[in-house]
Amino acid sequence: MNTDKAYLFGLIIGGGIWGSGEDILRIRLPYKQWGSFRQNPKRAASISQDIMRVVSPLFRNIYNIPIDFEATDWEWNILCHGDLSQLKFDLASYGINCVGELRNSASFGSVIADLVDDNLKRRFIAGLADTIASTAPTHRRFNDNVQILSFELKGFNFALICDLCRLLHSVNCFPDQIGWNHPNLQCTSNPYYRGWTKGTKLRVLLDQYAEFGAFAFKTKAKSSTDNRNLQNQKNKAVPCPERDIHVAASCVHPAEHDKRLPELIRGGHYLHNRHICAVLGCENAPYGKIKDSFNDIGKLIIPFPIICKASKMRIEEIIQNDPLLCNRKYCISNVKISTLYKEFQSDNNCLLYANKPECGYPISEVMQAIAFLVANDNELRGTRTKGGYVQIIERYLLSTPNVSVEMRVPDLLTPLVICRNNRAAMIGSRNPSVYKKIVTVSPDNEYKLCVRKITEADLRDAR
Repeated sequence: MNTDKAYLFGLIIGGGIWGSGEDILRIRLPYKQWGSFRQNPKRAASISQDIMRVVSPLFRNIYNIPIDFEATDWEWNILCHGDLSQLKFDLASYGINCVGELRNSASFGSVIADLVDDNLKRRFIAGLADTIASTAPTHRRFNDNVQILSFELKGFNFALICDLCRLLHSVNCFPDQIGWNHPNLQCTSNPYYRGWTKGTKLRVLLDQYAEFGAFAFKTKAKSSTDNRNLQNQKNKAVPCPERDIHVAASCVHPAEHDKRLPELIRGGHYLHNRHICAVLGCENAPYGKIKDSFNDIGKLIIPFPIICKASKMRIEEIIQNDPLLCNRKYCISNVKISTLYKEFQSDNNCLLYANKPECGYPISEVMQAIAFLVANDNELRGTRTKGGYVQIIERYLLSTPNVSVEMRVPDLLTPLVICRNNRAAMIGSRNPSVYKKIVTVSPDNEYKLCVRKITEADLRDAR
C-alpha cells in the first residue's frame, strides 16, 4: 500500500460499479445539482479538470489504465478501460469482490489494516470524500454557523459505515452524527410512510474535517472553504462517549423487520442514532446513556402513528385495514379550531381527551394536524406545511374565526382522527404505563429493544 493506491481504493470503494460481463469500471460521482453543468458551469469545468489532473495520472502510472468521463446534470462517471486484471487482483487481495456497486456490499476492514499511518489513512479518506462526501451548503446543523461534510452511502452496508466511522476516529476526526438507513431514524412519526430508504449519512463537522481530513479535488476543497466562510464561529467536535444524547418519542414502524437490514439490527426499535451504534458493538458508543434512556421507555416508543397526515380516503383505508382500529366506536363531534387554539396557548403540553395522568393526545400534534387540514395548497409541500404550523393557523383564524374540524374520538386510546373536507390526520395517544409492557430487551443483546404488537386487551386492561 502507498498513498496513491490508498487514494484510488477510497475512490473505487466510494463510487466503483463493476458491470456484469463488462471490461470496464465506472466510478460514479453522485454530485447531483452541486456538479451540474447547467446550474454551475464553472464548477463543472473544474470537476472535469480534477478528474484529468488527479485521477487519470494515478490510474495510468499504477495500473496502466486509461480513463475518460461522462457527465449528466445529476452525476459524473469516471470510465476506466483496458486491462483491469491487476486492479481486480489487488482489490481481491483485500477481500473486495469486483461485482456491482462496491459500497453496497464491500467491507474495507482489510484495507484499513494496511493503512499503517495517518498519511495513508487521510489519502484513503480523501478518495471517499472526493466521491461520496457532499459539500452542499444545505448540510448544516440548524443554521449556517455549523457546516457539515456528509458522507452519503446507499443501501444497508452498516459494516462499511462502522469501518468508516472507526477510521475517522483513528485520525481524531469525530463524526457528528450517523443518520442510519433505518425507519426509526428516517420516519419517526408515521409508520405508514414507505419512502424511508434514503441511505445513510455520516456527518462530520467541516471544521473538524479541515483539521484532520483532506480532498484531492480542488473543487471539493474550495466548496469546503466557501461553506466554512459562512460560519462566524469555529466548531469543535466532541467524542461520542462524552456527548449527551437527546431522545424523543418515535413510532413503531413495520419496516423494523425489513430483511434488507443487517440481522443484528433487524427486529429492533432504536431511540437514537447512537443506540444503533451500541447494538452494533461500537467501542465509541455511549452505552450507559443509552441504558439510562430505557427508564422512560413507555414515553418514548409509540405503537401508533405519532401523526399521520393524508387524504381522508387514505386515513379511512388505514383504519379499515387494521382490526384494532376498525373495531373502535368513535364519538364524533365538531370542535372549533379557535377553542383548540386557546387551549394550546394556555398549555402547549397538555393532553386532550385524557382519562388518567400522562394519557391522551398531545395538543401540539393536534395543532400540527389542523394546520395541514386548513392550509392552502401553496402552503404545503406534500403533507408538510411550509413555515410554522402555528402561523398558518393564526392566519386562517383571522379570516375564518368560527370554522370547526371533525373530531373522531375512539372508545380506547387508539389514534384520534381529525377530518376537514378531503383531508384527515391520525394522532397517536400517549399511554406510557401500557406501552412499556409491550417492550422487551432482546435476550441476545442487552441494548436491543424489541416491541410486540399492541392488542385490544392491553388497552382494555389498563382502563
